[in-house]
Amino acid sequence: MSWAAGLNVFEKDLTLLARERLQAIAAADVVVEAVRAQNRVTASYDQARIGELDAVWRDEVASGSRALIGEVLDRPVSRYLAQMQEASEGLFTEIILMDGRGLNVGISQATSDYWQGDEDKWQKIVPVGPQALHIGPLEEDLSTRTVQSQVSLPVVDPQTGAVIGALAIGVDVEEI
Repeated sequence: MSWAAGLNVFEKDLTLLARERLQAIAAADVVVEAVRAQNRVTASYDQARIGELDAVWRDEVASGSRALIGEVLDRPVSRYLAQMQEASEGLFTEIILMDGRGLNVGISQATSDYWQGDEDKWQKIVPVGPQALHIGPLEEDLSTRTVQSQVSLPVVDPQTGAVIGALAIGVDVEEI
């Protein structure tokens, strides 16, 4: 796997974690099938449509409404991701599954936005290829008093070998 270097003293540990545990999550049938299904719907979306959906999501976050957010959270793939987060016993702080356009397919918990396509977690994965790995910088979460890094890797269609989406996992580096 190749990866984009950032100033993160945990890069080796996070790369090993990606190879040993995170790739299995990205390759799970429920993950691959969910991305395939959403790509069939969103492949034709233009940037205006993506912006509209992202605005709806952000409005829901601000208002506490949950129509679109709830629909995504209720998906089987989101329940799977939430189970993976829970099973990590604090190692994973969030899991976000994105389609080929950078839109949320599944989430372990609500995110601040719907479109991730303008962020490194998608941009340094989907256009790069099946061997991509991005280790984000260390970030301190003041609310949880944790230091975390986001690890992103591709979701690869096992039939074609093509990157069809991305998976980003927040990792509490103090739990490695």
